[in-house]
Amino acid sequence: MAIDNIRAYSHLTDEDIAAIGARFDAIKQEVESDLGERDARYITNLIRVQRGCEIAGRAALFFGKNKAAFATGTGLLALSKVLENLEIGHNVMHGQWDWMNDPTVHSTTWEWDNNCPSEQWMHSHNYIHHTFTNVLGMDNDVGYGVLRVTRDRKWQPYHLAQPLTNTILATFFQWAVAFYDVELGKIPAGKATWEETKPKLWQTIAKVRNQMAKDYAIFPLVALPFGLGGTMLKGNMLANLIRNLWAYSVIFCGHFPDETETFTKKQHATEDHNQWYLRQMLGSANFRGGFLLSVLSGNLNYQIEHHLFPTMPSNRLAEVGKKVEKVARDYDLPYHTGSFPEQFFKVQKTLLKLSLPPRFMVADKDNAPEVRSNAAFSDKFPVEQYLHVGEGENGVRRGLATGLIMLKKIRPGVKEVMLNFSGRTPLRR
Repeated sequence: MAIDNIRAYSHLTDEDIAAIGARFDAIKQEVESDLGERDARYITNLIRVQRGCEIAGRAALFFGKNKAAFATGTGLLALSKVLENLEIGHNVMHGQWDWMNDPTVHSTTWEWDNNCPSEQWMHSHNYIHHTFTNVLGMDNDVGYGVLRVTRDRKWQPYHLAQPLTNTILATFFQWAVAFYDVELGKIPAGKATWEETKPKLWQTIAKVRNQMAKDYAIFPLVALPFGLGGTMLKGNMLANLIRNLWAYSVIFCGHFPDETETFTKKQHATEDHNQWYLRQMLGSANFRGGFLLSVLSGNLNYQIEHHLFPTMPSNRLAEVGKKVEKVARDYDLPYHTGSFPEQFFKVQKTLLKLSLPPRFMVADKDNAPEVRSNAAFSDKFPVEQYLHVGEGENGVRRGLATGLIMLKKIRPGVKEVMLNFSGRTPLRR
């Protein structure tokens, strides 16, 4: 049910794909050659703000008997953790600021405020996820091993508990991240030995110990003589919970809304650099928001651009997004975006739906909101006759973006059908 031929699926010629790759390469080179003082100032000022929020938040909790002080302290501490994990830690560890040659803001030296060791995160996320994005059986982020986010994963009775599993994952998100690269499940499956797994496990346990000591022992003990040990503990717990729920929401909105695509190992095995760009673009989704939402989400509301250019400083993704969207329009490719509530609702709807057995699914397995395949453009559906590969004789393209709109209209339960489509005017969202 996943895509095994992105060239045919995208309705592009080899020349089109090469031209798209060249345009994305040019965008990347243009930004890299322009990096300078304003970019360095952005990240260093943001780190100062984040550290100021943490100090002010912890200080305010020392007045935690006052409800306003407790709320302020918890809020500032949560804000500092959100900023550190998303806009600072995640992006620093991607190497987005390595060009500064500043050892205090470098991917090799940064240790983030999270239970997962930076070294392990960089392997599971930077390498595995960003190299094999949405390739089934290669990208562990497709459901994180516990959620069914595509029909390509066989339904099992335990998926009925997916709403509960999803809630637990969101609540304890940093704990799931902590042991993600350890992959303890490989031992009983015979895919790894204890000796291979042990170093990562002890490294993670050491990081967890340090994090727990800081948030749940040291600061509460300092506040204990003032009768505020429990208040400090509660504030730290709430701050971590807020960070977990927000990080979960941002990440899921960029990876699992309707229309994000999954791919087979066959597609990955045969793709070149230019097709890699296409896979990144089709397998990601954005959500709209202003400067504040962008900063709070680590600029991962530009998930498409982040997947195309993972080492590009995050403060540049907004301006790059306009250029990427234009490339999509020029080649009639989908550019998946929506409001934050819209994307979040789509994700939760899919997770609820896929918790049910296949017999409850209404849409066809090759043309469903949460999954498509190359078969969507076969004789199985009356769509391909209205499309064409490459540019048409009149200079107008009618390819994947148009095709996806048409496929959506012929799904069961959708009142508006395609019968009156003349083929003269390309469909636009």
